[in-house]
Amino acid sequence: MIERMLADPRRIIAVRVNMHLGQTVRFVDWRDGSLREGKVLAMRDTQVTLQDLTERREWKLPYAAIEPPAPNATARAQAQMREQELAPPPAAPKPTRNDFRCGEKVAFEDKYLQTVIGTIVRINDRTVSIDPGDGTKWRVGFALLRHVLDV
Repeated sequence: MIERMLADPRRIIAVRVNMHLGQTVRFVDWRDGSLREGKVLAMRDTQVTLQDLTERREWKLPYAAIEPPAPNATARAQAQMREQELAPPPAAPKPTRNDFRCGEKVAFEDKYLQTVIGTIVRINDRTVSIDPGDGTKWRVGFALLRHVLDV
């Protein structure tokens, strides 16, 4: 009787209609009977593969163990995807001390926004000593530097 209920096509269709890959759904954890959230990884005929969001563990469950998603959940998910596409990309990580070596060519902007190109002479705790070759010396923070490629 339970196997027939788990494989009932009406129940499976009711759940699958509003479900898509990558969607977050709630499911029953058979170990303690609690509801958990998971991301849909694969959908088969009688079971779905989910990744638990808290434990990062994969579950293969029958559709009867999944709370049916709301009918407007797909529209909400599509709106969230559009918002993510419009969001600016994350900023590149700032360079650190480990990114530079003595003798490398680097560039930075001075206080007049003029680009200065020079060679690293010394690496200090928070700054780099740079010799641009014109008789001046600069001490510049790591976050302001960028590598220069010799062509």
